[in-house]
Amino acid sequence: MAGKSERQRRQAREKHRRQQELRAARQRQIRKRWLTGFSAVAAAGLVAALLVVFLPVSGGKKPSASASKSPSASASASASATTSAATVAEPAHHCGYTKATPASKQVSLPPTTPDYTAGYQATISTNLGPITVSLLNDKATCAVNSFVHLAEAGFFNNTQCHRLLTSGIYVLQCGDAYATSTAKLDCSTTSTVGTGTPGYEYASENLTKAKYPAGTVAMANGGTATSNGSQFFIVYKDSSSGLGTSYTPFATVSSGLDIVQNVAKDGYSCTYPQAGGGVPKKKVIIDSVTIKKT
Repeated sequence: MAGKSERQRRQAREKHRRQQELRAARQRQIRKRWLTGFSAVAAAGLVAALLVVFLPVSGGKKPSASASKSPSASASASASATTSAATVAEPAHHCGYTKATPASKQVSLPPTTPDYTAGYQATISTNLGPITVSLLNDKATCAVNSFVHLAEAGFFNNTQCHRLLTSGIYVLQCGDAYATSTAKLDCSTTSTVGTGTPGYEYASENLTKAKYPAGTVAMANGGTATSNGSQFFIVYKDSSSGLGTSYTPFATVSSGLDIVQNVAKDGYSCTYPQAGGGVPKKKVIIDSVTIKKT
């Protein structure tokens, strides 16, 4: 009987250990995909005020503009997003996209040969009105190529903008298909919202002397220069000092910025414990994103 009891205790301890490891792995994944780089270049006092700082991580979506991956592609922010990327002559004639997880919605890889001579305009149709942006195809060709591909595949349709930051960094983060239009978003550490990718990732561009004035649209990443995916953020108030040069600016808002600014005025309903910011009180649903060649 004693031997049986000891085996049962060992099995219980082993089960508990496995559960703890799975829980820890889950938390690491969440931290990876929340705009993890937002805090990388912020002053120490600003970082402390904005978000819980994590050790350097790789990966992403989110933003985070790490929810969190700071706009990393996920909801958790990291204090040390990589700011360098392989130098690419723009406009790029070739783009590399590598598979990544988790995919919040299945979509094919973008073409590796972008239409680098094209001009593009995107209309983000939301429940609050249209936001029109001009895509910077001559400066961030591969990011634009990916965004156009995802838009034409309907990847952004019926999704919510899941993260708002209102102090030091002023952005609305969108582009994670885990944040469906019908979902009731919260700031739970077990939620997948903010962690999603399109199933691939790619390198950063347009970072040299990058600035983030109001109207900038940039890619969220997971804390490294090669972890861009589908998550992006719209800057509604100058955030250059808080964001540094870690996020690929790939578009500028030509109309509709007031929509985002009005959302920001209402603030957020809960705070992401790993990333800073939170779920916008005013729900922003992306009905569709349409692309027009100009």
